[in-house]
Amino acid sequence: MAMLTRRTLMKGALVAGAYAGGMSLAGQLGKPASAKAATTLLTRRTDALITDKGPTRAAMTYGDAEVPPVLRMRRGLPFALRLENGLDEPTTVHWHGLRIDNRMDGVPFLTQPYVYGGDGFDYAFTPPDAGTFWYHPHCNTLEQMGRGLAGVIVVEDPTDPVFDAEIVLNLRDWRLGGDGQFIAQFKPRDAARAGTFGTVRTANWRQTPQYDAPAGGLVRLRIAATDVTRILTLNVDGAEALVIAADGNPTADRFKLDHLMIGPGQRLDLALRMPDSEGAVAALMDLRGTKPATLVTFRATGASLKRNLQDLPALAANPLSEPDLSAATEIPFILSASAEERPKDGICGSLGYNFWAINKVPWADDSGDPTAPLAEMKAGRTYIFNVENPTPQVHPLHLHGLVFKPMNSNKQAFRPHFSDTYLILPDEKVQLALVADNPGDWVFHCHIIEHQKTGMTSYVRVT
Repeated sequence: MAMLTRRTLMKGALVAGAYAGGMSLAGQLGKPASAKAATTLLTRRTDALITDKGPTRAAMTYGDAEVPPVLRMRRGLPFALRLENGLDEPTTVHWHGLRIDNRMDGVPFLTQPYVYGGDGFDYAFTPPDAGTFWYHPHCNTLEQMGRGLAGVIVVEDPTDPVFDAEIVLNLRDWRLGGDGQFIAQFKPRDAARAGTFGTVRTANWRQTPQYDAPAGGLVRLRIAATDVTRILTLNVDGAEALVIAADGNPTADRFKLDHLMIGPGQRLDLALRMPDSEGAVAALMDLRGTKPATLVTFRATGASLKRNLQDLPALAANPLSEPDLSAATEIPFILSASAEERPKDGICGSLGYNFWAINKVPWADDSGDPTAPLAEMKAGRTYIFNVENPTPQVHPLHLHGLVFKPMNSNKQAFRPHFSDTYLILPDEKVQLALVADNPGDWVFHCHIIEHQKTGMTSYVRVT
């Protein structure tokens, strides 16, 4: 297997622009980029080589290759992309974790029209933050994501430390039968519980792939949990790994990866120190559940570089507004089950059930007449979301267009950190503090997609 270096990883990736410093945060967020769309991204059906049963038919992908490309951007520089929909159904692109103009957010009915088959849409924005993010549809979400529409975004910063290699990992499951073909994406009884799990687990569309990296070198692992259901408890065997960023933002203090739980929508950046001996293998493991699973392995090649993790410089902080807790307005959000009547079928793929709700209001984000926003916030002010989860399930809660700082949980101890996705435990009460610094209608939903599409979705408005 070829060694993965920064140069080889750039081949085949889609790149736009170069870093431009000195731009204010307001300038970055205030309007979409005006750059011409030099990149075209096609959604289409494809055969996928996921199992040893032969090609899996009718998978969905972005671009010309089998696996969706890593989209590479530069912090502070305009990025433009033309989506061309080669599917026989509508779709959109949501830029998960990016604080961009609301008109570019990719939510049908709320921020943009859906893109019909044969049509296109021009996305243009300036990413204000460096880090690991991802992109996926927000239309017929369970079916389209379940069949493959999810790719990773890398927003680069030229001040980032130099690694000996970089490996981008798109972790996801597939709902396949014994013949390697797709089966139903969900079961209603499971959607009303933890969600319907996949039957085949992959990294970059392959089962337990192995990647080569320099012995004794430092590798940046960019991990995106893009599955529609599965929660992971990650660990590395056979090598030392430090968490250097989470959900697109550098950690205040690096810490050893040790049974760290992440949910759908979340991302981790790890600094992996490869073993010194040529041929030695390290493994990224999921320890959640009764049987540990090996997700990816890494083989050391060549003479040891004898690098030291402690010599690695810190990542530059993103330009985020610190919440002013002394002037904060508190807003309650209570997650719950729902017994509301079934939603109407919609063009973006209603599942036909309401099992979940936020503040007792279920919404499947599939309506041209959406519910009123759960909260209206004034631009520039600080707010605290008081979130309660009296349900027996874990919910990865994702907020579009904004970031928050978790604090004061009755269940979890955590390091101060900005994020866009929070994994709330059963019976947990947590406060999420944020500055409403990006105007628009921003969706707030569970990223277990069956929960999202059966009611645990709403939005907040910033004016």
